[in-house]
Amino acid sequence: MAFKNSYSLPLEKENKFDYILLLIVLLLICMGLISIYSATYESSLTGNFNKQLIAIGIGLILMFITAYLPENLLKINSYIFYGISIILLLLVLWIGTEVYGTKGWIRLGAFNLQPAEIGKIGALFALASYLSKKGTDIRTFRDQGITLLIIAVPIYLISKQPDIGTASVLIIIYFGVLFWTGYDMFILYTLVSLPIIIISSLKGGIFFISTVSILSAISIFFRKKVLSTIIAISLLLGTGIGAPIIYDNLMPHQKKRIDSFLEPGSDPLGADYNVMQSKLAVGSGGITGKGFLKGSQTQLRYIPMQWTDFIFSVGAEEFGFIWSLLIILLYILLIYKALTIAYEVNSKYFSILSAGIAVIFTYHVLINIGMVIGLMPVMGLPLPFMSYGGTSMIFNLILIGILLNAYRNRRKAN
Repeated sequence: MAFKNSYSLPLEKENKFDYILLLIVLLLICMGLISIYSATYESSLTGNFNKQLIAIGIGLILMFITAYLPENLLKINSYIFYGISIILLLLVLWIGTEVYGTKGWIRLGAFNLQPAEIGKIGALFALASYLSKKGTDIRTFRDQGITLLIIAVPIYLISKQPDIGTASVLIIIYFGVLFWTGYDMFILYTLVSLPIIIISSLKGGIFFISTVSILSAISIFFRKKVLSTIIAISLLLGTGIGAPIIYDNLMPHQKKRIDSFLEPGSDPLGADYNVMQSKLAVGSGGITGKGFLKGSQTQLRYIPMQWTDFIFSVGAEEFGFIWSLLIILLYILLIYKALTIAYEVNSKYFSILSAGIAVIFTYHVLINIGMVIGLMPVMGLPLPFMSYGGTSMIFNLILIGILLNAYRNRRKAN
């Protein structure tokens, strides 16, 4: 969808505060706190609940500040924020703390700063600032190259940690921004087809041949020039051939995560353990759940790190399907609000930012809940506003501040 930049009727500044958006976020935060409290109850990690409260307090303050910052100030400082995020991503590779094979945190006293979260948002700010400049056109070779460079630098640095999950978020942000700014649909189709090709090539055999054949046939229906179609099909084939080579050079724990996704249940005591226990927790919750602090999978700590990546399983076990459905509905409303703001706001900068924020939340929710119930690979992506993590909470609330700012400065027809 291209940016809506004009109206046929006179425009008047809306200048209201989006209380519904704020309420949705506060409800998700409260539900997350309940789950974190239960996940760390009577353990050595009860201090995580207090740390999360502090992060929420800091995040809410920054959210309200961001909601009232002038657009020009945000736009001017977008590149500065991007530059700071790149410096932090370089710094973490040098002095970062390694956790579960990922060197992605900088210790600041009792708290850990995660530069990858900052890099993700910094890249979105830089993309929005560049693409909203007068005279830019994403369809030109120059602007494609510059935007690709903006996104490629943090992707490379985050991949070096390695944090493949967050790096994939940046790729999805880029695709989302391209779509929102009116990029060629044939090229987008080809790019979006690449991860499907990668999965099929790792599965191998007839599965890969069938996938390539179907996707190649679909590309023909776009009725592009013969050379363009040949290049697209060649890219699909090249990606499929290269994926197993890249897989062979991944770290062992990364290979295990991919293997558990491609062949669920193949390693029940290893890579599949978390997902299997999580699925048991979700399934055992039933309609109404087992009750607060009464979930056996949760309270017996069968799910490692259940207060972070697998936080959704905690509430699903103790409060059941109704709780899970409420969470999903709240996320749908949140994403809908972000897309509505992106469409209605009379600023290309805010429109791109809001659309990018919708993409971030959508991808995080789909991957996180998907991996909890075994439909997606375990990628270490937190559930927004619910998973434990100070950096993630603070910067997600800053993103909400951006949405509130865009909503407050949108325009309406008289």
